[in-house]
Amino acid sequence: MTQLTMEQALQSALQHHQAGRLPQAEMLYRQVLQQTPQHAAALHYLGVLASQVGRMDLAMDLIRQSIASDPRQAVYYSNLGSLLLGAGKLDEVIQACRQAIALQPNLAEAHSNLGHALRGQGQLDAAIAACRQAITLNPNQAEAWCGLADALKSQGQMDAALAAYRQALALKPDYPDAYNNFGNALKNAGQRAQALAAYRQALVLKPNFAAAYNNLAKALADDGQMAEAIDACQQAIALNPNLPEAHCNLGQVLAAVGQLEQAVAACRQAIALKPDYADAYNSLGNGLHDQGRLDEAAAAYRQALTLQPDYAEACNNLGNVLKEMGQIDAAIALFRQALALRPNLAEVHANLGSTLKDQGQLTEAIATFRHALALHPDFPEGHSNLVFDLHYHPGYDAPTIAAEYRNWNRQHAVPLQKFIAPHANDRNPERRLRVGYVSPDLRLHAVGRFLEPLLAAHDKQQVEVFAYAHVPVPDALTQRLRAQTAGWRSIVGLSDAAVADLIRQDQIDILVDLAMHTAYNRLLVFARKAAPVQATYLAYCSSTGLDTIDYRLSDPYLDPPGMDESIYSEQTLRLPATYWCYQPGIVTPEVNPLPARESGHITFGCLNNFCKVSEPVFAAWARLLHAVPDSQLLLHALPGAHRLQVHTRLKQAGIAPQRVHFAEKVPLSDYFALYHRIDIALDTFPYGGGTTTCDALWMGCRW
Repeated sequence: MTQLTMEQALQSALQHHQAGRLPQAEMLYRQVLQQTPQHAAALHYLGVLASQVGRMDLAMDLIRQSIASDPRQAVYYSNLGSLLLGAGKLDEVIQACRQAIALQPNLAEAHSNLGHALRGQGQLDAAIAACRQAITLNPNQAEAWCGLADALKSQGQMDAALAAYRQALALKPDYPDAYNNFGNALKNAGQRAQALAAYRQALVLKPNFAAAYNNLAKALADDGQMAEAIDACQQAIALNPNLPEAHCNLGQVLAAVGQLEQAVAACRQAIALKPDYADAYNSLGNGLHDQGRLDEAAAAYRQALTLQPDYAEACNNLGNVLKEMGQIDAAIALFRQALALRPNLAEVHANLGSTLKDQGQLTEAIATFRHALALHPDFPEGHSNLVFDLHYHPGYDAPTIAAEYRNWNRQHAVPLQKFIAPHANDRNPERRLRVGYVSPDLRLHAVGRFLEPLLAAHDKQQVEVFAYAHVPVPDALTQRLRAQTAGWRSIVGLSDAAVADLIRQDQIDILVDLAMHTAYNRLLVFARKAAPVQATYLAYCSSTGLDTIDYRLSDPYLDPPGMDESIYSEQTLRLPATYWCYQPGIVTPEVNPLPARESGHITFGCLNNFCKVSEPVFAAWARLLHAVPDSQLLLHALPGAHRLQVHTRLKQAGIAPQRVHFAEKVPLSDYFALYHRIDIALDTFPYGGGTTTCDALWMGCRW
């Protein structure tokens, strides 16, 4: 082949290449290389062709050979940078792009690729500068606009990022990567519907786009569409079984719907694919935590923090586990560490407040809850923590508490009244009444224990009982409660709107809330008026504040007739004898003889939640211990600095520390046995005992 015919072959190859006739182009490029093996242009174009058919390793090798043959061509370095960027080799991308720019400073594509690589390394200011330079050189380069948008998003400049994505898509409407990243920005900006639309458009343009399916799954889960989210995760995995992010995301969604074994398995698969994947360890910890496998969960969170020491969410999650394990001081330290890393995480402030409450630091806890709400006003769970904990503090009277739970109603429930619709219930007066109970505590919990005899006593000829249970890990009591119902619905993983729809489909006549403002309540279901008549009962004897809950159950002793009932948003219905429908829930020890006969001294005891032990209570107990020489005091209090504070405060009142003893959280059977040590049970105020009062009386303690 002469030089002339070789150039003709190269030109013919380029014509075929530009027309999309790739096999013919490849044949001609190789003919040129047979004559001149180091022909730089042929090597380069053949490398470009290899990248177009997905042979990326070959493409990089060929373009590297072209650079070795002719190191003066800026476009060779630029195209190598593009390939390296796709392979995630960011250091090499930066080196190649800078070499291209040194040879040809006005090469827009090289500036654009440089910006993408710098963003990937977290050099956001430099990335933005590089992308802006690319846009200055070529305002019509969609990739540069997309890179600019990615960097702006990473900096939190959401409005500017969204504008840049829109410009990229205006220039290149068939750009699936831009739609995918645009969806991420829209999701971060709280525009869920638009984010879902962007992900779906990315998939229309690129149906095998595994990452877009994974992002779609996350957005669907955030929107409460859990079944669809699982499908999207599985589609991502089918397209790319080695995508660890999809396995991790699947684990998160499965955990949210209560499929905990499968969730743990998915997270372990993500870790197998990517052993240094901190997010997967964090998600694994969540699944193990929900299963009650606290030691394993703590180990997973610690591994996440080993891999990523600044992982605030893992600090928070580990704090929650340690709190459940009774390590209160360590939990508080972790919450504070998480907030040092990310001061604006409202959920962490709420968890810190809840833990301070457990230590009896009610003033500090309430201030922490208020700070969480200042950061995130649309935070019903945190606001419920505040509402509930005000009941414990002696400085808040009933009207003040009522004002706060009405604030909760205005902030979170009233906006949902637009979803209230007429009910289609059968109005036949001869049919059985359908009563539904909504609770996260249909398990071995105080609420479950009180509910069991009530459900057993329902006249099944007159009433059909339905339960709506937010119980991720059922237990033996769950199964006994379920056996008493005509319809059992697990609502784990269902949005409030979906639960309300389910209740409407079941045509429940009377819907009963059993949680009020305690953890995992579903008050926003009641805000949608899921049943024609709605009531609250049993969680604690107060009020929800909701306009849409019609009645609260009480009795003549908790709410004496003639009292001021304006503090309640619901109408009070007094049960004729008592609010309490008690049974222990397990086989309990026999009542023992008076412990003082054996010990030689009186033991006072209070096994209430420690947060109920207010300053006025301490003062009263100090006087009591003074009045009864040699008497002892047994308190329920988890280990921590607050125990020392108890000793300090009582010592200041003249009570020797050795007269005060502590009981930790123990299994229910061991808890009942603690009453064998107590002669006289003490109550707390302003928030008195409920379950513990009944337990103490059952075990024969004087009151």
